[in-house]
Amino acid sequence: MLIKRSPNGIDLPFSSDITPQAVYESRRRFIAQMAAGAVAGGALWEMANREAFAAAAPAQTLVGKLNPAYGALDKQTPFKDASTYNNFYEFGLDKADPAQNAHTLKTRPWTMSIEGEVKKPMTLDLDALLKLAPLEERIYRLRCVEGWSMVIPWVGYSLSELIKKVEPTGNAKYVEFVSLADKAQMPGVGSRVLNWPYVEGLRIDEANHPLTLLTLGMYGQTLPNQNGAPVRLVVPWKYGFKSAKSIVKIRFVKEQPRTAWNVSAPSEYGFYSNVNPEVDHPRWSQASERRIGEDGFFQKKRKTLMFNGYGDVASLYSGLDLKKNF
Repeated sequence: MLIKRSPNGIDLPFSSDITPQAVYESRRRFIAQMAAGAVAGGALWEMANREAFAAAAPAQTLVGKLNPAYGALDKQTPFKDASTYNNFYEFGLDKADPAQNAHTLKTRPWTMSIEGEVKKPMTLDLDALLKLAPLEERIYRLRCVEGWSMVIPWVGYSLSELIKKVEPTGNAKYVEFVSLADKAQMPGVGSRVLNWPYVEGLRIDEANHPLTLLTLGMYGQTLPNQNGAPVRLVVPWKYGFKSAKSIVKIRFVKEQPRTAWNVSAPSEYGFYSNVNPEVDHPRWSQASERRIGEDGFFQKKRKTLMFNGYGDVASLYSGLDLKKNF
């Protein structure tokens, strides 16, 4: 395994776009074996995922009114795929690990604190978050930095609704999101892949954009544990790792936050991480993508859209060099 030295002096494996290289290469070998005829192994893998998912905490209905302004016309990804093909390193490094392991996550009671450069800091429990604003269903494209994508009906409301409640001061230039990091519940915490807890961040104008969704459900139900329960962020014009999961703290700060993947591999994962087909990852092209549950691995990939197709956000970056500020 290749090893690099992080800025804090900890040895970390190179990631393969949020996937360690060894895991990434083993997955490629597995796919090749499947293509050669290892169908039975694939059936057993899917059966194990279904059993693990069934053992998790039962989902509850969570209905939001469909917002037609945010309804991607793309075919929706099957729930089975969206809930069993995940990156959530707190529960393991492989795509199947979160669905198998996340049943250990306890989502109630749950509190999320909002603090820092705000006039009205507060701590909200899950029930308060569910009642803070009317719930909407929004169908968003999700583009992973690894080159795959999904189309998911999320349930939540614009993060700006929460931001208005806490009244940021003039010093608040960025918003930092901190995920839960509990070794007792999350078997992946403690690994040296990342520095824990997982931290992400946005500029405050990005956080206030109507597209930025504070998310509490998907497919008409509460979030499955492996998808970031009970509360996560969805920022559809950015690569998926910018959408923090299982959030326990939101901080309004003066300086740009040190985010998890940017600290781990700054040359590969910039702070902005906007979907941009013209800016390749150092080790692969970002010009195309594979739609999970729709595009076969060996089929021609579809073209990636600038800002993942959400061109309205372009005004946020007027005058900003998007290749330098990747």
